[in-house]
Amino acid sequence: MPGTVLAAGMATAIGSLPHRDAHAAASVVLRCLPEVPAVPQLPCRTPREGVIAQWARAIDGVEIKTDGSIVVASTIDPLAPLDTTFDRDAHGGLLAFLDVAGEQPRPLPRLKAQMAGPLTLGVALVEAGVPAETAFPLASRTCRAWASAVEELVADRLPDSALVLFFDEPALVRWRADQPPIEREAATDLLSTALASVEAVSGVHACGRSDLRLALDAGPQMIHLDIAALDLDDAVALARYLDGGGWVVWGAIPTHRPVGEQAAPLWKALLDVWCELTRRGCDPVRLRQQALVAPACGLAGHGASQAERAMLLAREIGNRIHDHAAATKLSVGA
Repeated sequence: MPGTVLAAGMATAIGSLPHRDAHAAASVVLRCLPEVPAVPQLPCRTPREGVIAQWARAIDGVEIKTDGSIVVASTIDPLAPLDTTFDRDAHGGLLAFLDVAGEQPRPLPRLKAQMAGPLTLGVALVEAGVPAETAFPLASRTCRAWASAVEELVADRLPDSALVLFFDEPALVRWRADQPPIEREAATDLLSTALASVEAVSGVHACGRSDLRLALDAGPQMIHLDIAALDLDDAVALARYLDGGGWVVWGAIPTHRPVGEQAAPLWKALLDVWCELTRRGCDPVRLRQQALVAPACGLAGHGASQAERAMLLAREIGNRIHDHAAATKLSVGA
């Protein structure tokens, strides 16, 4: 459970960074996010490290082009063996992070990694020409295989560190549309199956204006959401999730614009969201005590200094969450 690995107010990130030097990216993450460092994904270093390319490469019949796009053979065997080999090209950020982390004077207590989720990978396969009835089960099998491989790799390289593994699901926005790629119940089952395959603490990144209820129905132990895109009509579902022990990574640092220099307005925005969620039925204690903080989305579109600043702002707001969580043990209030 998250509570055995994490504490309220810890700061992390979703992973993508603008760096082209993988070891430099690892060092920045370890310095800025020491409590829950997020494994960097570096699509600017190579498009093969993009959110789809990095994981679709395991599928026999899928070719990764130099720009990171995927091309699928005219026929594809959904039961063919999957190649979950890590290499320095597609997984340079991950492998460099493990190198640098292993050189630290003390073992990392924990780390966070992320990979494409089954819905996002399934949508990408459909867009590349694979029929949906083949694409989504294949994507689910691929994600489960990669999740197992990531867990084995981290356990081998950092045996004293607890892993938190997230499925990145930007495609969840498709299920808010009138015609989703597949039925909602089937999508929920696919995501739930992927989450259940993970032995580590697992979570979902619900990017942008996602179908948050679908993500929550899949049963993640953690959910990462953008507070600026949160639909307050989801408050009841979020309240049930918190009451069941789920944790929220609050995407409180915007990634669609320059982040600014001050934490105060970002902190106020988070408090305003918490106050409204409390008014709509969420437990104010759980909102604070089952909370981490992070940038809203990946930081690959920012410059290196802005990305670093976003992580430091997350850490500063995390300290405030920690203080609030401690205070709610004695008195509830925003």
